[in-house]
Amino acid sequence: MKEPTNLTEQIKVKVEDDRTGMSVETLKRAFADNLYYIQGKNQFLATPYDYYMALAYTVRDRLLQRWIKTLETYTRKNTKTVYYLSAEFLMGRQLTNNLLNLGIYDRLSQALHESGLELDDLKMLEAEPGLGNGGLGRLAACFLDSLATLEIPAVGYGIRYEFGIFDQRIIDGAQVERPDKWLRFGNPWEIRRPELTVEVNFGGKTESYKDEGGRYRVRWIPEWQVLGTPYDIPVPGYKKNTVNTLRLWRAGASEEFDFEVFDSGDYAGSVTEKIYSENISKVLYPNDNTSQGKQLRLEQQYFFVSCSLQDIINNYRRTNRNFDLFHEKIAIQLNDTHPSIGVAELMRLFLDKYKLSWNRAWYITKNTFGYTNHTLLAEALERWPVSLFERLLPRQLEIIYEINRRFLDHVRLKYPGDNDRLRRMSLIDEEPEKSLRMAHLACVGSHAINGVAALHTELLKKDVLRDFYELWPNKFINMTNGVTPRRWLLLSNPQLSELITEKIGEGWVTDLDQLKQLEQFVNDAEFCVRWRKIKQLHKKNLADYILLHNNIKVDPNSLFDVQVKRIHEYKRQLLNVLHIITLYNQIKENPSIDILPRTFIFAGKAAPGYYLAKLVIKLINSVAEVINDDPDVSDRIKVVFLEGFSVSLGEQVYPAADLSEQISTAGKEASGTGNMKFAMNGALTIGTLDGANIEIREEAGADNFFLFGLTTEEVYALKAGGYNPQEYYNNNKQLKQVIDQIGSRYFYPRNPDLFKPLVDSLLYGDEYLLLADYQSYVNTQKQVSQAYRDQNHWTRMSIINAANMGKFSSDRTIREYCQEIWNVEPISVDLDEYDQNSAGLKRVNNLH
Repeated sequence: MKEPTNLTEQIKVKVEDDRTGMSVETLKRAFADNLYYIQGKNQFLATPYDYYMALAYTVRDRLLQRWIKTLETYTRKNTKTVYYLSAEFLMGRQLTNNLLNLGIYDRLSQALHESGLELDDLKMLEAEPGLGNGGLGRLAACFLDSLATLEIPAVGYGIRYEFGIFDQRIIDGAQVERPDKWLRFGNPWEIRRPELTVEVNFGGKTESYKDEGGRYRVRWIPEWQVLGTPYDIPVPGYKKNTVNTLRLWRAGASEEFDFEVFDSGDYAGSVTEKIYSENISKVLYPNDNTSQGKQLRLEQQYFFVSCSLQDIINNYRRTNRNFDLFHEKIAIQLNDTHPSIGVAELMRLFLDKYKLSWNRAWYITKNTFGYTNHTLLAEALERWPVSLFERLLPRQLEIIYEINRRFLDHVRLKYPGDNDRLRRMSLIDEEPEKSLRMAHLACVGSHAINGVAALHTELLKKDVLRDFYELWPNKFINMTNGVTPRRWLLLSNPQLSELITEKIGEGWVTDLDQLKQLEQFVNDAEFCVRWRKIKQLHKKNLADYILLHNNIKVDPNSLFDVQVKRIHEYKRQLLNVLHIITLYNQIKENPSIDILPRTFIFAGKAAPGYYLAKLVIKLINSVAEVINDDPDVSDRIKVVFLEGFSVSLGEQVYPAADLSEQISTAGKEASGTGNMKFAMNGALTIGTLDGANIEIREEAGADNFFLFGLTTEEVYALKAGGYNPQEYYNNNKQLKQVIDQIGSRYFYPRNPDLFKPLVDSLLYGDEYLLLADYQSYVNTQKQVSQAYRDQNHWTRMSIINAANMGKFSSDRTIREYCQEIWNVEPISVDLDEYDQNSAGLKRVNNLH
């Protein structure tokens, strides 16, 4: 290699050698350098966490060249970009995912081993980002992975929560919430961008005036300001040069320290504004059972949406002189109703800051936004009291009123004299408390509205958003959810991934439809034995985890029956418990009965203020205590609740599951994505015809799915006819015994009335029809036991399930979004394009 002839070439060679080199020797040297120069330690002083940090920076260095080149490519080509606004991004640990996507997992593992360290030890030291809670946030993370892998220009926008929703502990069987201090040691994956800080206003009043052209304008005079500072996290595509960005906003005070107040002796008061402002990005989903909690949630949503929209406009204006092409260069997706205030905020920015006319601003706004609805539950379709909006966001409230006025005029023209329709469709609900319907605002202000599973989208059209569908049928489209096979198969189940790759090649990693080829091996005895051994390996690993963390010994040869998801009444963990107690009673009545050994595994968090959901957790653990210690059971049934469910724990649980519990009331689950992760790893599903279960059953075949329960139509009909849960209770001896036991001192002698609220919810309401579906569920569980006894047949069903999961890759979902909603094309990033006229190197040349 010739000697570099100028400083630019010297810099280039150094960067490529020390910061981008992928050989084992270069990785070893880079790791040692980062330990010394960033952590300020050597091998004699370093703690295990120092080693993790040095390792993370070594990996991040290798992302930076791709990341910067990606941003440069998007800027130079003035590409159309997708901006994904989400209150949650449940990313999971980044180290191993980044190694996988960079294609250096094995090399770096070797480099560490030769340095006397092990990757498996260091990766466990990474704090899991507390940026999400459930399926909504995990879906957003899967989408970011697919966007980068498909080379789609994209940015994710959210909040840099200092604390996650909470760190769950189970104490005396009950959920106890502790602060999730995921940032206490810093985050090596993020880069702070203080130069891009924006100001967000709250409160105050508005005043009208005439501009120089005599046009009516409004000026917002806020009461206080908050600063939003962005922190960027790289999101690499799988074995691609593309590295997209997740930009998270941290709130801070515009004046962090009031010297005058401090000088007067009020030391606490001098930092009051700082403390109040920082509360906005302090914690994910503060409890909104109080008026203060509601206000903080609204402040959070508006804060990150306003920051993001200002940032989007600033980026756009760097390469565009006016807003004519805004909606052609920018696609903004609202991930559920949390960011729907964006419709009013973008209008405010266009009208008040950039002086666009209403009609032009509205045309651009509604052609920029797309809205994804994720729920059929009324309580999740956000509503905000008008009084709260008036106090916090007076200008946005005025704009929403004007949007509503013009919208209702349009509805009157289409449906003259239909006042009831006007009332139903209005963005303002007058009763019982005057409030804003945020889902309605998102519908009116978006050019596309999508559900996330075929049934969910149909129910939006027929029920939840029926009036809007009748007005704008062309706006509605289905986008069935998917999950990334990189995280949920390649990373979490490397043994199965290796077997699949051996048989069909590695193309399945980015084209999951290729898994269909596995069907040719269902009668291959050797393949089936290996398939079973891999499942057994993961079950043994999970059994070891349970023994370590729960002090419960479970049999890896038993059927692992798993329900891991957010604890909520409609997800019906309680129905699962009714079945467990039923099996227990059968054993107690006949200790010699032949019952298939099962290990029932639960995990998930209940919202801090959700009393009944937390009581379900207590019941699960109380039932576990009784059953696990009963000698009559003889290890035929074990019940386990795993505390602190997370992405990382999910990576252990999904590959180990035999049976996936997807038992929500038909018509209540929008999609579900846990069902996809289970099936992708070869678990069989017991479920209702709800959410994506329907499509999973269609793909895998009805013979490979354990179906039970009422259909959505039957649920509606039963409720319309006057559902009486006590009829089921009184006419089913087995069910009655179970409910009576829950309502007595049987499972918690210290307080016989503890579970009475759960019993009352079943007998005097049963909104989610557990009693109506109970017998069907119990009967279908018998079919599960019978099927599991024939391991050859079970393995065949397992292979067929995994082989038909191609549809449920998030890559497919993102391709459909790109084609049908965003109208955006892939842009390849070429690392060999080395622009010596780029700003930094040009300055170096000038100095030279």
